[in-house]
Amino acid sequence: MEPEDRAESIRMIRDSAAGLAPRGGDRKRIRELRFKGTGFDAGVLRQMGEQGWIGLLVPEESGGAGLGLSEYVALVEELGAALAPEPLVAATVSARLLAAAGAPLEDVLAGESLVLTAWQEKPGSLSIPGTPGGPRLFLPMAGGAGSFLVPVAGRGLLRQSAEGADLTLEPTQDGGAFGTLRPAERGDVLKLDPAVLEDALDEAALGTAAYLLGVMDQAFALTLDYLKTRQQFGKPIGSFQALQHRAADLKIQIALTRASVEAAAALADRGAPRRQRQAAISRAKARAADAALLVTRQAVQLHGGIGYTDEADIGLYLRKVMVLASQYGSAGLHRRRFAAQTPEEEA
Repeated sequence: MEPEDRAESIRMIRDSAAGLAPRGGDRKRIRELRFKGTGFDAGVLRQMGEQGWIGLLVPEESGGAGLGLSEYVALVEELGAALAPEPLVAATVSARLLAAAGAPLEDVLAGESLVLTAWQEKPGSLSIPGTPGGPRLFLPMAGGAGSFLVPVAGRGLLRQSAEGADLTLEPTQDGGAFGTLRPAERGDVLKLDPAVLEDALDEAALGTAAYLLGVMDQAFALTLDYLKTRQQFGKPIGSFQALQHRAADLKIQIALTRASVEAAAALADRGAPRRQRQAAISRAKARAADAALLVTRQAVQLHGGIGYTDEADIGLYLRKVMVLASQYGSAGLHRRRFAAQTPEEEA
């Protein structure tokens, strides 16, 4: 795709996102969904399917949009800014895998059925051992899933219905839940090249980095508004040089994160070798995780005492970051992978 065409495609994606998930976010909706039911709105997930978002990375011949990671990260960034709890990144992983396996996925692309890929077997790891019957951890919003895809070594993907599944839910800081699945021994088996799963998880890591970028960017915007309106000693506190310096430092972190995320997406869209692609994605995810925690924690502090109360909206952004920072690999894990994938002379 030509640069001008890609820029226009990204602009249209952002405009599309603004219609369903405006950057300011519907924080009343977010609060109403916290710690209740599935933690997200199935109707909104269906709307995301109708917009073609779940199939954004799925080839056109499989019913998807066939777009690139540059469009994908632009979309997910907007969802992060809106604090959208719907698990689009996780749904996209499963859509990619089902398409690669040649399985029917119309209901998945339409958002009618949430399918989650249960790949992780231990914390702090990106490895996919595929242990038969081994518990699968950290499934986002698992209470709303209709089925699960379970990678099993030597067999492929085991598709298991959520009905009757041995699933345990644990609430998360942001009001959602992580699920632990103990897979069934039987189910429909789909053949899949393991490399496709690795690529899909890399895309999810970059998508999570983009979501974190959106969260921190909007948290920073809220904080700037607060600094401009909160009065102390007869003047806005944003006029104090010490706070201006802190805000400038946070703005730099956001800009560096954006550059890393967009560069990784562009590299992948150009068809770079896997080693380079993985290194760029790890760099983006590590930076996004660290920067998002820094920005949102500082944002709470800059709001003063009110920022620490649950009634203050700024806390919603910190809670979201605390949940997502380690999803699809922590900052430390991705720094180690970046070091392993990047020759010393290139680093």
